[in-house]
Amino acid sequence: MLRLEPALTGRRFDEPTNLVQTPAGRVLVSERDGRVWGFDGWQPDAAAAELLDITGRVSSRGSEEGLLGMALDPNDAGHLYLYYSASKPRRSVVARFDLAPDAAAIDPDSELVILSVGQPYPNHNGGMLAFGPDGYLYIGLGDGGSGGDPQGHGQNTATLLGAILRIDVADATAELPYVIPPDNPFAGGGGRGEIWAYGLRNPWRFTFDSVTGDIWAGDVGQNRWEEIDLIERGGNYGWNVLEGGHCFQPRDGCDGAGMTPPVWEYALDGEPCSVIGGYVYRGGSIPWLNGAYVYGDFCSGKVYGLRYAGGVVTEHRELADTGLRIMSFGEDGEGELYLLSQESGIYRLSN
Repeated sequence: MLRLEPALTGRRFDEPTNLVQTPAGRVLVSERDGRVWGFDGWQPDAAAAELLDITGRVSSRGSEEGLLGMALDPNDAGHLYLYYSASKPRRSVVARFDLAPDAAAIDPDSELVILSVGQPYPNHNGGMLAFGPDGYLYIGLGDGGSGGDPQGHGQNTATLLGAILRIDVADATAELPYVIPPDNPFAGGGGRGEIWAYGLRNPWRFTFDSVTGDIWAGDVGQNRWEEIDLIERGGNYGWNVLEGGHCFQPRDGCDGAGMTPPVWEYALDGEPCSVIGGYVYRGGSIPWLNGAYVYGDFCSGKVYGLRYAGGVVTEHRELADTGLRIMSFGEDGEGELYLLSQESGIYRLSN
């Protein structure tokens, strides 16, 4: 079983949503209300410096709204990308901000809006941002909310909702904030060109395996099933025809032809309530965990690991019973993993 070691104890965090480390070793942590904090390395009692406060732009009234995503640009150390909820009208915003060379400040007036997507409801906002090994920005969007996907976004490739997007922001300007990579599945038509994969309910967290480049996603279920997916180009992950690998609409006899089943699923039979996607562990301090995908559940506080080979899960085990409300996971520059809890701070996973 894994242990949890308190990390970054120099601040009492309020709903931390993301943790990233710059190439120079500075650690950035976002909070749901719209703040970003900076730390000089991993000293447990390192002082926290407020780098950005955009609480006036961020709507966090809904429990699934707020500053939800954060990603460093691997091609330009001077840029930080954020994903946040806004209101009047309700929408999800992906924006670029200027980051000081030493990552000691973020200019709030430098905001360049890359993408703005209308949201019909305050839940299922998705929120993950990550740059892939191809240098493109990937964005996770939920189905728009309410329950059961009443507007049918999951299976509608004419909308950006219920999908993971892939865009090129290398030369972003106010006039042309992004371009669509020519090898995106719908770049030539048949759907929105930004879509990389669809049929997702609420892909709250997805990450890239730093060795293989595989995209692992935790897609939050409705009432019965939580799922782990391997995201592939043009994949249709079933929602709202399927919940996990099971019929949702209709309850029986649904047609799942052409849809990609989850790698793993677990039932909502009491304590569990919401999958929190994590990372494939590639650090050096826990050798026996190397190559396993690590994820958790928000309500149960349990952390799990699975191994996948030859198209099947070859091992699945509980790694920790934390008793915490798990918001997210983070990874440092050495591939070590961190757990972000709703009310109890940030912890390093260790032997």
